[in-house]
Amino acid sequence: MKPLPKTIAQIDTPAVLIDVDRARANIARAQAYADRAGLKLRPHIKTHKLPFWAGEQIAAGAVGLTVQKLGEAEVMADAGFHDLFLPYNILGPDKRARLAALHRRARMSVTADSATVIDGLAESFNDAAHPLPVLIECDTGMGRCGVQSPEAALVLARQIAAQPGLTFGGLMTYPPAGRPGEAIDWLRAARGLLDGAGLDCPVISSGGTPDIWRAETGGVVTEYRPGTYIYMDRYCIAKGVGSADDCALTVLTTIVSRPVPGRAILDAGSKALTSDLLGQPDHGEIVGHPGARVTGLSEEHGTVTLPEGSPLAVGDRVRVLPNHACPVSNLFDEVYLISGERVVDCLPVAARGRVG
Repeated sequence: MKPLPKTIAQIDTPAVLIDVDRARANIARAQAYADRAGLKLRPHIKTHKLPFWAGEQIAAGAVGLTVQKLGEAEVMADAGFHDLFLPYNILGPDKRARLAALHRRARMSVTADSATVIDGLAESFNDAAHPLPVLIECDTGMGRCGVQSPEAALVLARQIAAQPGLTFGGLMTYPPAGRPGEAIDWLRAARGLLDGAGLDCPVISSGGTPDIWRAETGGVVTEYRPGTYIYMDRYCIAKGVGSADDCALTVLTTIVSRPVPGRAILDAGSKALTSDLLGQPDHGEIVGHPGARVTGLSEEHGTVTLPEGSPLAVGDRVRVLPNHACPVSNLFDEVYLISGERVVDCLPVAARGRVG
């Protein structure tokens, strides 16, 4: 095992740095908001993929965790977390067998948006004494998965409730950023139909860091699933969720070339920095160097466009604030926890690559 660096200056590049003080402040702020709003917080681990941070989120008051794939759920269950929501359509006997194994050792819940998914779950889960909670995914404007109307949600809720090994767990959505009001109206209508049919709706779950400070709008949502809030990123800044001072994740990288006055090349390309733009004109910014932007990515090179007179030189080490923190976590085997210039720890990204 290699010795833990004592300072950032001793870390080889490229590397992911996580400011523990900022991450903890983000956890505390979101939990305090949820508590004031009467919301249960169920953070999404897809951003950090680390049992370490999952533990801190639970300790702060989260009711459980959200995972996106079975592989992430298995990692978190292995780490001792026992209340896991997997908002994804689980299809095929192999995946259902893995879900059943998880359900035997953790409180699992999943989503479905079609009769096909529910029929498959009913084949694998038939123990009325230990039913699998299934929520209905609702498309409230995102245009991804989800039933298209409150009436369709009612049809599937009845189908779930009729299966002895399943139980209707409620409604789930991931609304488009900036449009939480539309989702609230949609969910309120669906809840009304369920009430009229005599079907209890124990959970109405929404998510998305961009609208986290408006999560309580309408008093309909009972649970919120933020992910990126723990690290923040340039997209969050653009959406008004926080500032650069709240961003906990940066990529430490070295300038390996200055071929012309207005251009520098980093040792971090698309295999270290996400290509997600998310409405941004470039791929990231150089912290502490206003106007220096990552404007191009090849596999192992990052192209930085520099303002006139930039002092950056070959050999300089800089930190990139990426557009989207979540994909970056999945690009590295390990991350360094830092406080100021001090290295606190180096952690393996336990759920990295768990995409199935």
